[in-house]
This record gives sequence, C-alpha cells and structure tokens, in this order.
Amino acid sequence: MKITTRLAMATVAFSVSFFSIADTVSIPYAGFYERLKQVNKANYQLVEIVFSVPKTQACTILSGDISTEKNQYPLTFNEQQRLFLPYDAQLKSDRGLINLTMKGDPTGCGIAMQVRAKQQLKSYNQQQILAIKDDMDALLDGQQGFPMKYFRKPISGVTFSFNDTDYPVTVSIDNKQQLISEPLQLANFTLNELNEISFSVTPAVISPFVE
Repeated sequence: MKITTRLAMATVAFSVSFFSIADTVSIPYAGFYERLKQVNKANYQLVEIVFSVPKTQACTILSGDISTEKNQYPLTFNEQQRLFLPYDAQLKSDRGLINLTMKGDPTGCGIAMQVRAKQQLKSYNQQQILAIKDDMDALLDGQQGFPMKYFRKPISGVTFSFNDTDYPVTVSIDNKQQLISEPLQLANFTLNELNEISFSVTPAVISPFVE
C-alpha cells in the first residue's frame, strides 16, 4: 500500500477586486455569497467551503468588520486568517463590504477558497473517508461555471493536514504504523484498499488531494 506525503493546499483561486484605503481592503460580500449560496442549496452534510487570506509577513490581518451604508458588524477570523462569513441574502442586497485592516501594503494579498471536511476525527473507516471525498467532488462540481465543470478532473484523493506543533504524527493504516512530518495524501487507489486509518492527534484540516 503506497502512501504519498507532500503538501497540497487544494485551494481555489478567488478573483476579487480590492478597494484599498490606506491599509484597509474592502471586498464586496456578493462574491462570497454566491459561492455560499451554491453550497447551502445543495445542503452538503460532510464538507464546506472556507475563505481565508493566506498569511505572510506582508499579509497579516490586524482587524476586520462587515459594513453596509447603514450598519457595521464584527468580522471573526482565526490565527490562520480563516474568515468566518455569514450566509445572508440581505447583506448581499445591502451591498455589504468585507473590510480588512492589514499590516503593511495589502496589494500583494489575496483570498483563497478551500473545500474542507466539516468535522475532523482521530480515526476513520473506509466508508467515512469515501463519503467525504464524494461530497468534496460534488461541491467542487457545483463551484465550477459552465462549461468548465465538464472538463474538471475528479479529485485524486484526500489530504490530512495537521498543526505545525503536532508533527511528527503517528499514522496507523490497518494496524501498520508510521511517522509523518508533513501533510498526508491518500490517493484514490489507497483509499479503495484500506479498512481503517487513525492518527495520534486529530487532523486540523481534511481537504481534497488534487494532482
């Protein structure tokens, strides 16, 4: 049984227009809403899409909020700069803006969209992993516009990523153990052979493996 371990972010580029005032970037909420709408309509039980600002020294969020002409709301983000955005049709109608105050010049920053499992566990059987992978494939199909959706390759497997402080991680596949020091990618042929996989710590992110 072959196991591949290498980094694959499995992120999708999200094209937005940045309106910068000093160190603050304002992004129209409508673009996020359209993607959230597609996911909400399909009611995926196992996966979700996540928006983030890839963090570098020049792309660090200091604070953020959501604003309309009449109201202002707090914006929640975590240490990895994942943006926790509401699914709100009224906010789209009110031409809401996602405002991010950045450290340094924000013109080199961007938005990443990633498909992830909603929940992370320390162990999975084959049926659970394949169900997550199938939902990821279906969600990505829904995010593709016509006609490119008909040319998209199915995902190649699943990637298990961990927090930097968790490595090395012990992985057990059908009672065979090994240590890993980077994200673990399981290709489809491996997923189809294994019965169970477990980890010494819970994965931080479970995302598609795309070759």
